[in-house]
Amino acid sequence: MFDLDGTLVDSVPDLAAAVDKVLLALGRAPAGIERVRDWVGNGARVLVRRALAGGLEHAHVEDAEADQALRVFMEAYAESHALTQVYPGVAATLDWLRKQDVPMAIVTNKPERFVAPLLDEKGLGRYFRWIVGGDTLVQQKPDPAALLHVLRMARVEAGQALFIGDSRNDVQAAKAAGVPCVALSYGYNHGRPIAEEGPALVLDDLRQLLAGA
Repeated sequence: MFDLDGTLVDSVPDLAAAVDKVLLALGRAPAGIERVRDWVGNGARVLVRRALAGGLEHAHVEDAEADQALRVFMEAYAESHALTQVYPGVAATLDWLRKQDVPMAIVTNKPERFVAPLLDEKGLGRYFRWIVGGDTLVQQKPDPAALLHVLRMARVEAGQALFIGDSRNDVQAAKAAGVPCVALSYGYNHGRPIAEEGPALVLDDLRQLLAGA
């Protein structure tokens, strides 16, 4: 099982463009790529709330304002994924796993409507048997529900699976599901080293997963 944003693709440039469109529409200054990079990982609604708050803490943002901003964000993000790039080594790793008949799934907090089109656009759609988006179930990561859902569909036990992600949400969800977790150092973890979250292994390149395979 793989996370998507920050694990397989660098989507922040497109997410930042959509966020900045929201902020500009509200007469505010754009946030820019680096700030948005620290805000992603908890789904579109939380990303928009953080943008409105100007930081990770967003409890004071009014729901009505957030709902309106989210609608603008969803429309803006749907327009283009041209700036999103697949990380080095991803395609080669997924290709190897497919050749070994390893069934694969995407478990992401990104709204489901965006996931399959993005994967297809970037040439990755053919690798994944199952897709669980941030609104596929009621719960999102770090809740383990999405991982447990995939385990049921794949008919495997937690110890027979592996989850690969880049953020504390991924590590916490995997631990709660009893699934070993590999984390990538280059992704989005709110500006903190992912090793602090205690994954089973930290990699700098997805191809390292296959070392000795």
